[in-house]
Amino acid sequence: MAGTDDNRRHILIGVGGGIAAYKVCSVIRHFTEAGHDVRVVPTRSALNFVGKATFEALSGNPVTTDVFDDVDEVAHVALGRQADLVIVAPATADLMSRAAAGRADDLLTASLLTARCPVLYVPAMHTEMWEHPATVANVVTLREHGATVMTPASGRLTGADTGAGRLPEPDEIGLIGDLLLDRPDALPYDLSGVRMVISAGGTREALDPVRYLGNHSSGKQGYALARAAAQRGAQVTLVSGAVSEPGDPAAVDVVHVDSAVQLGQQMQTFAKDADVVIMAAAVADFRPVNVSGSKIKKGADGPSPIQLSTNPDILARLVAARTDGEIAAETVIVGFAAETGDENGGVLDHGRTKLARKGCDLLVVNAVGDGRAFGTDDNTGWILAADGSETSLPYGSKTLMASRILDEVATLVPHGEGAPDASG
Repeated sequence: MAGTDDNRRHILIGVGGGIAAYKVCSVIRHFTEAGHDVRVVPTRSALNFVGKATFEALSGNPVTTDVFDDVDEVAHVALGRQADLVIVAPATADLMSRAAAGRADDLLTASLLTARCPVLYVPAMHTEMWEHPATVANVVTLREHGATVMTPASGRLTGADTGAGRLPEPDEIGLIGDLLLDRPDALPYDLSGVRMVISAGGTREALDPVRYLGNHSSGKQGYALARAAAQRGAQVTLVSGAVSEPGDPAAVDVVHVDSAVQLGQQMQTFAKDADVVIMAAAVADFRPVNVSGSKIKKGADGPSPIQLSTNPDILARLVAARTDGEIAAETVIVGFAAETGDENGGVLDHGRTKLARKGCDLLVVNAVGDGRAFGTDDNTGWILAADGSETSLPYGSKTLMASRILDEVATLVPHGEGAPDASG
């Protein structure tokens, strides 16, 4: 949806000289279609991969690489000063090295020195370059200077190579950029070394080979939590049920499951080594007693009754495992509750009751129904804590909500003060 004058922002997108530069075209479109004013500043090397005309056509603004172009406008000062957000993608090893050293030998690096808004570097390079001590040190320096440096994805690189260093997908870069526009301090690198397991999506309980019992969960909130946690330095394992997300988050290990029993087994396994466990999945309460090995046919007398049995309470089992010593006593456990009000109380009343019954450290409560929570990009709710405190979550994107939830989690995790490193 196009932006209004009230939410129209100035976005500066710097493009480094890497093969992944072509993906940045979709990032540009993400922000122009939101109604923002986008200026693209490529390095000279970037123009070997994507031409100047392409960047101008997508952004609707002139493109230059040289500080001596448009001297009368003092572009190398004006672009950085005017920006509400700077995104550098792909951020090559050379470009990050020059930025970390404070170099100003082209229009992009000069603009970076004048920017006083959030700056997001999105690295892309071969694994050996990403893991080299010089790159590691440059990433630390950039973070110390206040920039956000995304941990790259793993996957196919140039040629036949695979590994860490792949540019995250444009949609993910756009989501992180939107988050920094909404909340510039949303991604501190404060969870380095924290091991986190997060569940997401809905479970599917098979009736026969083609049918199942399920729910409307999209997995958006769980994926947003995994994405934000990874970019804050956590080592994240995501146990994913059925979701509508197009791909896995960068720098996250993803395990895909179908049923509630499978999800519970995986959560129990990974929770044993986790510092934080977040149960954001929408787990089916019931499953069929009998699963047909062949498609159930329509009968002349109508459908046969389906007998159901109760699924295990995964959150309660995780809390019990902590009490029994199967999971470390200091492990932080976070639950989610999708609630509606009824004659017995409101959403918060039911949330408080559930927190007391489950015994977790934090419970995120969402009101559902009438198009709220399930399948939407935005949400609101509350964080209820075991100590009795309650924190309101203002209405906003699920990525923004994830950042606020992680703020609360970070206060409970003593491991979050570890020294940051490039690899996360």
